[in-house]
Amino acid sequence: MSGSVPFLNLSAQRTRINSLLKPRLDRVFEHCQFVLGPEVQEFEQRLSHYCHARHAIAVSSGTDALLAVLMGEDIGPDMAVFLPSFTYTATAEVVLLLGATPIFVDVDPETFQIDIASLKKRYNTVLSLKKLVPKVIIAVDLFGQPAPWDELKEFAASRKLTLIADCAQSFGAVYKNRKLGCEALATTLSFFPSKPLGGYGDGGAILTNDDEKAALYRSLRSHGEGKERYNVQRIGLNARLDTLQAAILLTKLDVFEQELQKREEIARYYDKHLPLNITPPQRVPYSKSAWAIYCVTLESREKRDSLRQTLTDNNIGSAIYYPKPLHFQPAYKKYHDGTALPVSESKGGYVLALPIYPDLKDDERSQVIKVIKKWAKDNS
Repeated sequence: MSGSVPFLNLSAQRTRINSLLKPRLDRVFEHCQFVLGPEVQEFEQRLSHYCHARHAIAVSSGTDALLAVLMGEDIGPDMAVFLPSFTYTATAEVVLLLGATPIFVDVDPETFQIDIASLKKRYNTVLSLKKLVPKVIIAVDLFGQPAPWDELKEFAASRKLTLIADCAQSFGAVYKNRKLGCEALATTLSFFPSKPLGGYGDGGAILTNDDEKAALYRSLRSHGEGKERYNVQRIGLNARLDTLQAAILLTKLDVFEQELQKREEIARYYDKHLPLNITPPQRVPYSKSAWAIYCVTLESREKRDSLRQTLTDNNIGSAIYYPKPLHFQPAYKKYHDGTALPVSESKGGYVLALPIYPDLKDDERSQVIKVIKKWAKDNS
């Protein structure tokens, strides 16, 4: 009987990088600067260099990164923030934490990125009702791929909206020969363990080319303090990145490009060998994915569920993103105006994510395809 293939195998990566990781962790234990230690500054410098951003501000999570950026724009009651409904809850919850209103937008049926036509309609609706002031667009780079940034920037500029990038899933992706990180006023990153660059706990960062915003984000992450510790300039957060996490992430950055190449190789293998009745992910034009998630599309919910059960029966991990769009979630649906978002409402019933991580072995990916092909033959 073939062995199991987990959806994600972090222990294999840890074993592979352990000889690189241990000396970095030992240095932290030697100097004992566990909050904002020297590794945090080094990590910020490496991040900004990698993404060609002027500033990188390391924070405690991707959610806190989003929250700090919105706080930096003074987002609050009677303000509208536009964001896709087909994404993770963090993108919407930070808006509500500040008392603003999330305006849910549909996504493109092929790429799953925010749909520009839907965004324009939602904006016009908000404008016509005259109850909320449109302020911000949070565009999500979903599943490792970039949002349609050129169109987003044109629309945001024409309406004087602030554009924010939620790049939690897509650090390392490329859009029109540019590493993601500088497409918006601020780009937020997550280093949750399952992300392409993941820590061993929570972590995040904010990228920006704006000097004043960078200083503001640094203040907000440390209780709103100014240049002196007990000089509190504003209401802030306790949102600093732990030094141990910075050391871990620095180690992973050393092998990050090789891991991205491996993810691309696995994605191409799946593309080539998937049966015809299973649709591989549609690439965003002029881009290169970080392949945080490899999501295939089935013809129906019944077939998707059948394939997932078959994979489970053969000890192969899989996942569903997202079974329920944000505007249908109990915590958010009362803030939605009832507008149908058909793609977001349907896609969760047709998609299935397959294992894709750098330590997925050749025989394991072959096993995944073998089981899928047999299922396809049995269900043709």
